[in-house]
Amino acid sequence: MSKSAEAATDSDSKRKSSQRRGLVKAPDFRYFQPRYFTTAEVAKHKEEDDLWVSYLGHVYDLTPLAKEYKGNILLKPIAEAAGTDISHWFDAKTKDIRKHVDPLTNTLRYYTPWGRFIHIPPPLPCSDWATDYGKPWWQGTQYMVGRLISKTRHIRLVNLLTGQDHVLEAGTLETMWEIAYRFLTYNAHAASYTWKYDGRILNMDRTLEENGIYNEEDDFELLKMDDPLYLPTIMLHFNDDLTEL
Repeated sequence: MSKSAEAATDSDSKRKSSQRRGLVKAPDFRYFQPRYFTTAEVAKHKEEDDLWVSYLGHVYDLTPLAKEYKGNILLKPIAEAAGTDISHWFDAKTKDIRKHVDPLTNTLRYYTPWGRFIHIPPPLPCSDWATDYGKPWWQGTQYMVGRLISKTRHIRLVNLLTGQDHVLEAGTLETMWEIAYRFLTYNAHAASYTWKYDGRILNMDRTLEENGIYNEEDDFELLKMDDPLYLPTIMLHFNDDLTEL
């Protein structure tokens, strides 16, 4: 058989396999990059060799910066803030580090009451201050890994094959595929299921709200109702394979 015929046969086999699964083509989760992160997820990265922070609505992986400046005293304030939100370090309008009039020099300087850190110039002129580092680490997007989820909600996922029941925290702007990625922690074969709500197959490229799954948690809180008892429940219907995302 020629190479072109083998390629056509392989392509046809993959197409038929996809048809048997009856699923919309899923993203390749081996290379999937989440767009949104919760504060709890950021908080897990709190060591110098795994250092994340969030500020002004975005999440940044500063691990490469920490490795570059390992042992440098100027890394200390950043290392101490690892896993937290440091938006209070910044001026929301300028997106730059906050400034104040330095009482010692009577000039406008960066305001760092928690201690001077990497790329913040010294308060007075000195000969050992290098300025060839390019942009300060907080400018640009080189360390950005995603956006901080400003509002989350909870949903219940019920596996109709095994009977397993999980409550999952998800971002309101996340698509169903992004929620499925979160669910891989509980089930590596999430692509082997059809996701349904109220008898309807969900559009995995849309958000919960866009799929008609509305967030009523605020209403439950206002009415002093126990909202975990009324979480929207998504049913996972098993297909005929064990595809891993």
